Amino acid sequence: MKRKASAIWKGGIRDGKGSISTDSGVLSDTPYSFGTRFENEKGTNPEELIGAAHAGCFSMALSLMLGEAGFTPENISTVASVTLEKIEGGFGITAVHLDVVARVPGIDQQAFQAAAEKAKKGCPVSRVLNAVITMEARLE
Repeated sequence: MKRKASAIWKGGIRDGKGSISTDSGVLSDTPYSFGTRFENEKGTNPEELIGAAHAGCFSMALSLMLGEAGFTPENISTVASVTLEKIEGGFGITAVHLDVVARVPGIDQQAFQAAAEKAKKGCPVSRVLNAVITMEARLE
């Protein structure tokens, strides 16, 4: 399976503008810029998209791990906070923190935590990131 996304950038780093698109059409010429990436202007940026991908991937992986343990989640809510920092040689994504809240009938915190740790390690997005991944996982 392969998925595609594309980006176009026009201009210099500070005054230029870009757009991001996906083959699915979910993102279609979605604008991004220096301001949306480094100055909190409204709009998207690569780190936000990595966070969305990680939150989605982890939530599905947790559902799988819970199912394998005999539980069916009613709800899994994940927020991925991506940290971009200046490092030697430029900038890098140095950390991602997953904040997870779930409603899973019949499970105790220990079994839930074990499933969440397994999902954190096994999620394909976690595995591709060269960053410290931390997590707080709790039941509703």
